[in-house]
Amino acid sequence: MEFTTEPFDLDEAPAHAVVAREVIQSAELDAVDVGPFGNTAEGGADEVLTAVDSLLHQALASGATRVSLQVNVIGEDPK
Repeated sequence: MEFTTEPFDLDEAPAHAVVAREVIQSAELDAVDVGPFGNTAEGGADEVLTAVDSLLHQALASGATRVSLQVNVIGEDPK
């Protein structure tokens, strides 16, 4: 998955960005890459969906006005 939160502030990371990154970094994911203009994470479907739920709730509660999110499914067996 990839995500960014807005509004942007180039001088200091806003509270919603800090919270979103903390949520993703503490989630049970296989790989996390946090950057200034976007963040990526990889993991199993259940772990990613749990992290996305928490990310959306906490980032919006911390002042995000927009969360851009992309989720890709790679190599999952159809059920």
